[in-house]
Amino acid sequence: MSKFFHHIGKKVEEHVSHAVIAGSIAMLTGFAPEQWFEKALHAIHIPDEVHKAFDIRIALVLLGVGLITGDVIWRQRRAARGFSAGTPAVRPSTEQPSIAVLPFNNMSGDPEQDYFADGMVEEVITGLSRIKWLSVISRNSSFVYKNQPVAVKDFAQKLGVRYVVEGSVRKSQNRVRVTAQLIDAETGAHLWAEQYDRQIEDVFALQDDITMCVVGAIEPSLRKAEIDRIKRRRPNDLGAYDLVLRALPHVFTNMPQEAEIAIPLLENALKLEPNYAAAHAFLSWCLHARFSRGGLQEKDRLAAIQHAHAAVAQGNDDATALAIAAFVIALDAQDAPTALKLFDRALEISNSNVFALTCSAMTLAFLGKMDVAAERARKALRLSPLDSFNFRSHNALALAYFHAAHFDKAAEAARDAIEANPGFSYSHAVLAAALLRQGKTAEAKAAAAMVIQCEPGFTVRGLLRVIGLAPAVYEPLVAAWREVKLPE
Repeated sequence: MSKFFHHIGKKVEEHVSHAVIAGSIAMLTGFAPEQWFEKALHAIHIPDEVHKAFDIRIALVLLGVGLITGDVIWRQRRAARGFSAGTPAVRPSTEQPSIAVLPFNNMSGDPEQDYFADGMVEEVITGLSRIKWLSVISRNSSFVYKNQPVAVKDFAQKLGVRYVVEGSVRKSQNRVRVTAQLIDAETGAHLWAEQYDRQIEDVFALQDDITMCVVGAIEPSLRKAEIDRIKRRRPNDLGAYDLVLRALPHVFTNMPQEAEIAIPLLENALKLEPNYAAAHAFLSWCLHARFSRGGLQEKDRLAAIQHAHAAVAQGNDDATALAIAAFVIALDAQDAPTALKLFDRALEISNSNVFALTCSAMTLAFLGKMDVAAERARKALRLSPLDSFNFRSHNALALAYFHAAHFDKAAEAARDAIEANPGFSYSHAVLAAALLRQGKTAEAKAAAAMVIQCEPGFTVRGLLRVIGLAPAVYEPLVAAWREVKLPE
């Protein structure tokens, strides 16, 4: 050992950075520390006879003590220079909302169950971090406040965030109850709250399930809160992110007259940030709406495809951008194989993303893959039942039920779609077909009249040009539409 430390002493000034880096990797990765350390020794040129003369495990312990001691000294000096626990660790960007998750309270009365509550928080943080447009405070920063009585507003100020998630876990024998709520720290308003009761069979599967539910519900709630917040901003004080938020209410209707309002806002956002994946994606969606329901202009179709591919190029890690781009590529480029791969990629990034679930459900229904379409639509509705964007999930279910000859369920799903988005003509068309097949001819004709009221230029041929990925899928619907006299 003496030979080893003698040699280290001679080399420390020359090779200190190599040693610290190698030692840090050994301490932090948890993978085969002896192997990492072997490479570190070679990196600082330890002779073989010295290398064999010491116990690697002892060296690791000594290195760990040194790193911890250095960290303590660094924190003390940092505090002496005026950095305190009350100083915000992160300042919120005006271009991106920020969120932190408070450690969940363990209500079980058993301190040994802390691991489960902490694990839930870590999973929620990981899930939220997959939302590209959201800045998420790390677990280490949040857990500084574990077991400390702190007001939500103070917690948010110290971490510099706009939104806070808090909750509790109560575990008893083979059951667990998790509560969670989302709070706007600036106003104190409770934006969302839910309670989940589950039976414990597999702890990790349980954590995954609840995390998926929480993240799936939080994202649309945050999106709505951000849209409401930006409406209160002065129009001359808008950045690219703000412009996209202003456009979103008009984007989601998927109707051409609303797209006309959103398009210039999104184009201005791209002038400020040309590589903004979400802006490209939503612009492609608006151009698709204008193409499909605003005259079938070829320039709109080509522009929609162009911006969809730009969204993919700039947002390969953005589940929402990929999902919207996939939908446009499926319909406007008629490239279903590429679209399905992009949907899979989006769901790999975030399996609770409502856009990925809903858009893929609708596309799969257009392709005749009804079982998978219905499964994804139901999942989207379960995770985010109040999201208005889910009119597409209801439409996917309506189409699946119609093909299974469950016309009553098809009509019910179509009505749910209409309730979520009354101006979307396709929903009324599916309702008309489902009512006709139930023998309700008068109601079917009334629904057909609503199709024309929502979209005066509607024709069956024009609709099939957009959604006819698998023409045989629509033959039963087309027959019904002819009977209710919808324009060919």
